[in-house]
Amino acid sequence: MGEVLVNAMSCDVEDYFQVSAFEGSVARGDWDRLPGRLERNMERVLALLDRHAVKSTFFTLGWVAERFPRLVRKVADSGHEVASHGYAHTRVHHQSPAEFREDVTRAKKILEDVTGKPVLGYRAPSYSIGMDTLWATEELEGAGYRYSSSIYPIHHDLYGMPEAPRFAFRHGGDGILEIPISTTRILRVNLPSGGGGYFRLIPYQLFQRLVRRINERESKPCVFYFHPWELDPEQPRPRNLGFKTRFRHYLNLGRMEGRLERLLGDFRWDRVDRVFLNGEAPR
Repeated sequence: MGEVLVNAMSCDVEDYFQVSAFEGSVARGDWDRLPGRLERNMERVLALLDRHAVKSTFFTLGWVAERFPRLVRKVADSGHEVASHGYAHTRVHHQSPAEFREDVTRAKKILEDVTGKPVLGYRAPSYSIGMDTLWATEELEGAGYRYSSSIYPIHHDLYGMPEAPRFAFRHGGDGILEIPISTTRILRVNLPSGGGGYFRLIPYQLFQRLVRRINERESKPCVFYFHPWELDPEQPRPRNLGFKTRFRHYLNLGRMEGRLERLLGDFRWDRVDRVFLNGEAPR
């Protein structure tokens, strides 16, 4: 029997009202006035990971680190990787190159000042690096990032780059390392296999088989992600949300923690940087 692969666990650190799907219902100017639930949800996440002795990468908003520095410092001091999710969850295609450069540079500095540790990784809000925004990868490299996990090679109405490689690759052959969210290739279609709403939607046993297929048939690590608000079925519900948004956001929130418990126990997991950067010379 071959060596068991170590997969990459990640969490996108944002509160429930900061998701891109709520942009039309929740004004950014209201964020500081809304009832925040991030701290309590992060405590649940950290306790869950600790029960399974798993270290994760936390892609964290600069906005969050400014307001909850002790929480972000606790994440880093607990042995997890703190990486960047940008400053205020602005999708890349809503920014000019100059605005994006300022955003990712600002977020990186805030996170490094709070944790006292280098920030190597970046994940674009809503996986918004795609064919029209590949220019962002050069900006990330220029800002000092070592890797990006910003591409989801699937078809989706809000994001996705299905033509992208399914496994880690360097942009342009020698650019920044890209670590896509996991998919399973079946009948020439990439099926989402890396977490989020899909993890809450499909039966756990099916998701488990998809991860095993990636590990055993393709000998590749799975790249998984989730959000703290996904463990919080009691979160406030903004008004005027469309049916699709409500379905995607609230589906099976009450089952999420139990499913994560199973996933953490069924496979080996570690931080993104340790799974993909170990042994690689600094660039």
